[in-house]
Amino acid sequence: MRQQIKIVEVGPRDGLQNESAAVAVATRIALIDRLSDAGLPVIEAGSFVSPKWVPQMASTDAVLAGIRRRPGTRYPVLVPNLKGFEAALASGVEEIAIFGAASETFSRKNINCSITESFERFEPVCTAARRERIRVRGYISCALGCPYEGEIPAGTVADVAARLDTLGCYEISLGDTIGTGTPRAARRLVDAVAEVIPVERLAVHFHDTYGQALANILAALEAGIRTVDSAVAGLGGCPYARGASGNVATEDVLYMLDGMGLDTGVEAGAVLEAGWFICDALGRQPGSKVSLARRAHCAG
Repeated sequence: MRQQIKIVEVGPRDGLQNESAAVAVATRIALIDRLSDAGLPVIEAGSFVSPKWVPQMASTDAVLAGIRRRPGTRYPVLVPNLKGFEAALASGVEEIAIFGAASETFSRKNINCSITESFERFEPVCTAARRERIRVRGYISCALGCPYEGEIPAGTVADVAARLDTLGCYEISLGDTIGTGTPRAARRLVDAVAEVIPVERLAVHFHDTYGQALANILAALEAGIRTVDSAVAGLGGCPYARGASGNVATEDVLYMLDGMGLDTGVEAGAVLEAGWFICDALGRQPGSKVSLARRAHCAG
């Protein structure tokens, strides 16, 4: 029996929120349905943030109402505060995510508050989630570097992870927001955080700005990580990190894991098709090398 790796698909939220124009609700629904059909176990469906700040995520309630929910797939949403949680709860969510940072400067520029103040916002959200039996996942941005502060000590990331754990997050995702990490740094990060949080409760979320994402994932797998965040077609970026490219492409991660003999339970061909669907809607090419190579092979 092959070892199981869980893929958390973040394209419909983390990917699409960085598009220059809003994507139609019907298109977002169709994308999520295609990803569900591919067998992905977790698909971020959107976020309940102010449409003033993230207009691409407006009408997430309509998206949740319109998708076909596949048994065995979870559809978490990002919430920034108690107001967002209440809106998510009214939409019938079963899982939410909260988004913190390991960099004080990034936290202030991204969510307009310090790290400590962000936890003051998260606490009532997590309390309410426990009361409603809603699972909470925690994200840590800038875990391998900040566009304003440079390298972030692994111990600082571990401290933030410990605070998320205290709030009750069942899983904590370590994000290389600007994609500057390298395999040795990724391994050092996972090892440091695993000293305070069991490695089976950690995930990695790498961007591919410097072409290091797959190598960093491999280093994380060797450190015991079994959950990987990725985005179909490599969608995404970061509006607060100039030049940062998209998330590592789900298609490329699946290709690597299959070559390593690791099982995800995901139909790679269906993910390829979902990637081309959304990229056709956006009017651009996928950011997945596997997708481009397969399309070129078929054309030839």
